Amino acid sequence: MMPSSLTQAQLPAELVIRNGLIVNENGRMAADVRIQGEKIVEIAPKLQASPGAKVIDATGLLLLPGAIDTHTHLELAPPVNPKFGDKIDDWTTGSMAALAGGITTISNFIPMASDEDPNAFADRVIKSLEARAIADVYPRPLVRPMSTPKGAPPDPLTQKKTYDALVARGIVGTGEDRMSGEQYDVNSLAWIKKFRVAGQAGVVSAIHAEDYSILAEAVERLQTEDAGAGGTTHNFSQFAPTIGEVLAVQRSVAIAEATGAPILIDHVSSGRALKVAEEAQRRGLPVYVEARPQYLHVTAQKYATADVNMWLGGPPMRDKWDQDMLWDGIRRGVIHTVGTDHSGYTREAKADKTQFVGKRRQGFPNLQEYPPMLFSDGVVKDRITLEQFVAVTSTNTAKIFGLYPRKGVIAVGSDADIVIWDPAKKKIIKDSDMLSATKFSAYAGFEVTGFPKTTIRRGEVVYDNEKILGKAGSGKFIAGRKFQRPELRPISD
Repeated sequence: MMPSSLTQAQLPAELVIRNGLIVNENGRMAADVRIQGEKIVEIAPKLQASPGAKVIDATGLLLLPGAIDTHTHLELAPPVNPKFGDKIDDWTTGSMAALAGGITTISNFIPMASDEDPNAFADRVIKSLEARAIADVYPRPLVRPMSTPKGAPPDPLTQKKTYDALVARGIVGTGEDRMSGEQYDVNSLAWIKKFRVAGQAGVVSAIHAEDYSILAEAVERLQTEDAGAGGTTHNFSQFAPTIGEVLAVQRSVAIAEATGAPILIDHVSSGRALKVAEEAQRRGLPVYVEARPQYLHVTAQKYATADVNMWLGGPPMRDKWDQDMLWDGIRRGVIHTVGTDHSGYTREAKADKTQFVGKRRQGFPNLQEYPPMLFSDGVVKDRITLEQFVAVTSTNTAKIFGLYPRKGVIAVGSDADIVIWDPAKKKIIKDSDMLSATKFSAYAGFEVTGFPKTTIRRGEVVYDNEKILGKAGSGKFIAGRKFQRPELRPISD
């Protein structure tokens, strides 16, 4: 006779977290959490653990939803014989850095070949990440207007089929489309058609919002005026003036209004550009905003130091006023997410003195530092609340990309992605503590308060007490749902 229920031996492994303070975007609750297998199955005070269950005491600690990063540039496999200046973080080492920072799900921007079938793209990406990732992944393809199956012309119907096929596989967001590139100016009609059909398919399009012509004119003028010295990195922010970002954000807003497509504006750096995005949001347009960590922690003054090359990336860092405006944007709900733009360069590659404005290594590794530094400079310094921290690091991203409520919340039925956070732990960031393959942090020497003690991804303890426990290949592809207007916290004054 078949048993009517599972025996104890057949039940999923159980983990109970006791005595922690659960923080979601909408509030806090002192309660225990029961996890069975990959899911949260019960939240209540004073839970009794089943026989054989693992129990973690989280007294004095916070239980936060695993963070979700919107923006990385990881290799799909470990580089073979990497050359000086190559990015060297792949799915595995990028995951290690992420999990140590409390990030349980990462995105990755992956080029899609111009003649690549969308199902073939999905197959190769999912195969590579599920062989090597430890964190969960929602990949985002870099789809250009000409990126259509088998070299077909970039007509809207063909592009729509490409996006429909990607959405059917659960790939519902693109990597950044660069207004900062000449191709956008040359082919702007094709790009706008692309955004329209992407929106019709339910895809969120991301835009690197800097105007190419403004940037190109600034470079040409400054280099001419200064007999070539204008190409040095020490006046980097002058080569990407704020007005170039403002103009590109205005164009991004116009695209959202003209096409109805949801637009995520990547790495907004200036207060003036943020004001443009906020005005669009108040008019009800589907315009979402990402900030980048360095804009919140350092300013353009770094470009006048000996370490200038460490901080190169576009858009550049701005002034203290802009930084204050970005923090205010997080607090008021104008900025929805913070994305690392993690790029796996070594310290030596970033410090290379042969770099100049026209030939530079953009970005740096910072998956591991991102949540602790945001917590330290945000929550600890009373710029934002714990709930706002959770919203901007996890919940908003899950909602925008159709991952919610599987991800982005501690709730019954959700994936058991939980970070047990020590809000009082103080530590000075060191290169030697970095788990990225680069072993490098631009923030080395910064003192930070608040770090993950334990990171749990889908019920498995994958990081504990500064050690990675998860295995390469245990991460999963996470399919998103096609875009539906998410319910996000209203903008406050």
